[in-house]
Amino acid sequence: MTQITCKGLLVDMDGVLVDSTPAVARVWTRWAQKYNFDPDSTVLHAHGRKSLDSIRELLPQADATTHLAENRWMEQAEIEDVADVVALPGAKALLAAVGPGQFTVVTSATRALAEVRLRAAGLWQHVHHLVSASDIQLGKPDPEPYLKGAAAIRMPPKDCIVIEDAPSGTRSGKVAGARVLAVRTTTLDAPLLAAGADWIVNDCSSLRVLNSATRHHLILELPVNETPRQPKMR
Repeated sequence: MTQITCKGLLVDMDGVLVDSTPAVARVWTRWAQKYNFDPDSTVLHAHGRKSLDSIRELLPQADATTHLAENRWMEQAEIEDVADVVALPGAKALLAAVGPGQFTVVTSATRALAEVRLRAAGLWQHVHHLVSASDIQLGKPDPEPYLKGAAAIRMPPKDCIVIEDAPSGTRSGKVAGARVLAVRTTTLDAPLLAAGADWIVNDCSSLRVLNSATRHHLILELPVNETPRQPKMR
């Protein structure tokens, strides 16, 4: 086992805490078909990023009014599609083991969507600090989300571990100055390593939070030779 010491955790939501992969794929597929885009490449393009950023890039000729209208549609469609949204393995145990002032959930979803998904997954009661797409100007891979996530718990990013499943979020965490623990729930190892991941495990069930000599530190224990599982999304 490897042990990592830190003061705080900055945890992505979709693909780390919450399994929303089927819902995300359904909604983005519907949207892609509307514009005759390839659904698989569209879902991949949007993975781990603010919806509005993806829409702007996929519809470069559209005006700002159209971008905002499409983003509102996307948010509402995703809010309504939570029937099979569940907590990922180990997510609830991880959040329950960490003090409420020691972690921030940092997500590319809007605040309204994040709350709906966290409630659907039975995790909302554990979340005291949340940075969402509603709280930032620049989304992942820009460092702003994780800089704000660290500020929310009054810690420098260098003292935090980011837990991510997407290359865009991994880059965001690294540029912010944090170390990144990636999970292979939705992405293969190679893209995560290329983005700068320091460690990779299967999911949050691979992690154990150990008691430290001081309450101001967290010790994460993770397996060294874990057999990789294939991600669900790629």
